[in-house]
Amino acid sequence: MVELTSQRQPTATRRRRRSLWVRSRPLRTGLLFTSPWILGILAFIVYPTFASFYYSLTQYDLLQIPTFIGLGNYEQLARDPKMLTAIYNTLYYMILWIPLNIALSIAVALLLNLKVRAMSIYRTLFYLPVLVPAVATSLLWVWFLNPQYGVANWLLSLVGVPGPGWLASTAWSKPSVVMISLWGSIGNTMLIFLASLQDVPQDLRDAAQVDGANAWQRTWNITLPMITPVIFFELIIGIIAGIQFFTIPYVITGGTGNPADSLTVFGLILYRAAFFDFKMGYASAMAWAATVIIFILTFILFRTSSRWVYYQSGETR
Repeated sequence: MVELTSQRQPTATRRRRRSLWVRSRPLRTGLLFTSPWILGILAFIVYPTFASFYYSLTQYDLLQIPTFIGLGNYEQLARDPKMLTAIYNTLYYMILWIPLNIALSIAVALLLNLKVRAMSIYRTLFYLPVLVPAVATSLLWVWFLNPQYGVANWLLSLVGVPGPGWLASTAWSKPSVVMISLWGSIGNTMLIFLASLQDVPQDLRDAAQVDGANAWQRTWNITLPMITPVIFFELIIGIIAGIQFFTIPYVITGGTGNPADSLTVFGLILYRAAFFDFKMGYASAMAWAATVIIFILTFILFRTSSRWVYYQSGETR
């Protein structure tokens, strides 16, 4: 009797294991198919994130073993005069570019939402600049805005207006970069707003029109409130993109930030610290400082969004 019981126990155990193996087959299959993505996340996002935080606490030049120095890089960051210049230039760019990008994109989206013939052609034309790489766009605008032989000043001279120095002038360099950025970014933002306009209930606009509201009143009181969640999304995306702004000033200035550091933005000094001066620990501290700034600004937006962001479901954030 004892032997029979001892034989049944392993059999029952094997059955439970077999049943568990069969039930977990969908999980194993899913993990198998998602393993490239999981490994990519671990290798290219999770590990670099933790590694950069460790390096931000060290003195590391890529050639020698990192030396732990605690918060030394962050203390140096707070005293670096270049950092104040970069923060000022970056905030200047963001304060100009983010509102203009959203306002112009909404205006273009409203125009492209009209019911006119050949609208698909107009939409394609407005989206075409997005397809041009940022490097090519920057080089094209460098030629277009050249003070000596650029097309912009030549066109201004035809109407008797002296052209400014554009990218060669400390007064005009930042507005010029904002204009270049708008050229390449409006298409993407416009497309998102155009999609959101399709979701605005037509019956609300028809009811307002019956009540005597004109086109501007319908746009201000109905259309814009209905797309505030998308405006909120674009504000967050704009903050992230503004802090990380790098390609255009790098191509235009060759990485120098000139004239007179007027185009030295946050991403540019981070790049120079990492790949010109080989101060990887210091550059990692800059990256984490940028992350904290993005987090703070995003947190403020989320905390204030309930006052102006309208959701059709009535939810608040």
